[in-house]
Amino acid sequence: MDVVITNGGTGMSRRDQTHSTIKQLLEKEMIGFGEQFRQQSFEEIGPKAMLSNAIAGSVEQTSIFSLPGSTNAVQLAMKELILPILPHLTGELRK
Repeated sequence: MDVVITNGGTGMSRRDQTHSTIKQLLEKEMIGFGEQFRQQSFEEIGPKAMLSNAIAGSVEQTSIFSLPGSTNAVQLAMKELILPILPHLTGELRK
């Protein structure tokens, strides 16, 4: 499997457990993904973007992206961040 993408559970409420769960699984975290996602989200929704704990990284040769549950957030992440880098990232993880 080359990529796993999850959505939902990345906020700040008690029920949001996705970030902490995924973070424990990652062998390498792609710090820049969360930073860039929040920056681009900020341009669209303002300070509420800081509440997102979107995270990405890898386990062995598999990329993992954990996105917020909103449709707009998923569209932003897929179009602007994930799809443009995925072929290169997949190649890097297969080395």
